[in-house]
Amino acid sequence: MKKTLILTTALVSFAFAANADVTVMSWGGAYGAAQNEAHVKPWAAATGNATIMVDSDNPAPAIKAMVEAGNVTVDVASVEYADAIRLCDEGVLEPIDINSLPAAPDGTPASEDFLAGAVTECGVSTDIWSNVFAYDTSKFPEGPTTAADFFDLEKFPGKRGLKKGAKAVLEFALLADGVPAAEVYALLDTPEGVDRAFAKLDTIKSDVVWWEAGSQAPQLLADGEVAMTTAYNGRIFAAAMDEGKPFQIVWDGQVYENEMYVVPKGAPNMDLAMEFIRYATSTEGLRAQAQYISYGPARKSSFAEPIIFKDGKTVMAPHLPTAPENLGNALETSAEFWVDHDAELNERFQSWLAQ
Repeated sequence: MKKTLILTTALVSFAFAANADVTVMSWGGAYGAAQNEAHVKPWAAATGNATIMVDSDNPAPAIKAMVEAGNVTVDVASVEYADAIRLCDEGVLEPIDINSLPAAPDGTPASEDFLAGAVTECGVSTDIWSNVFAYDTSKFPEGPTTAADFFDLEKFPGKRGLKKGAKAVLEFALLADGVPAAEVYALLDTPEGVDRAFAKLDTIKSDVVWWEAGSQAPQLLADGEVAMTTAYNGRIFAAAMDEGKPFQIVWDGQVYENEMYVVPKGAPNMDLAMEFIRYATSTEGLRAQAQYISYGPARKSSFAEPIIFKDGKTVMAPHLPTAPENLGNALETSAEFWVDHDAELNERFQSWLAQ
């Protein structure tokens, strides 16, 4: 019955999408909900264009398959930074002119208002999010506090949740092993560095519960299947704020990056797709999203006034990956590194899993 319900929902969603003026594909869960409330619904109300959001565990492979099949049903997609660069290089995405994006309220051009690297040839940042780890404070009232603690099964016993993939997991392992953030990618670019990362993962491999979809990480923690887990920081924040879960984020060893809105090559509503992105990535569009989930806006002007959570009282700044106090041992994802090494390191990762 459960599979039938999921299939039916998917069919209904995509049937409706075919009749929509703009179809946006995102990640579902708390993140998709934030974009729906901050971007999709207001855009539809402001313009009168029927707009719908559809969910995917990872929109990048989905839109690539659509373009290659010549059957694109999505106008805008939310993808990870490295995927935005890679898919752009592969000709899967439409270019986006930074000069077409709206200026800040004070007239500052978008090219000066966006943070460095937040606009690429084919993508515009919707937010800066982070891979972190979190734990249940009812089980560990006094910690953990460092990335190294995640790998300390003696001091903090219990299963560990980890994302089933190489990206951010290998970096986290090296950070936990004492490698300075500034040296992580240079080391990971060597056979010795890769071996060191997997050796660190070996220390907890038998106690790992692997997750793939973002919603699984907080659920594993809530169900008590793991004592702590890596997760997208917004998922943990949402579980704590919306569901009252006793979850605590540990920012030490966080790996953060931009999320991007992109337009697939051959999108059925190209002009409207570009208009949607201009609306969503404006100063207020990015501020609005940060009021629903703890991911930081990529425009300087979005921070001109305090950003308050949807509850009307929680100041969001301390909960954002880019808060100064959260950046002590943080690493910005290198999109260039993953464009070059994604295939080989994930192949190595899969082989390691099978051992």
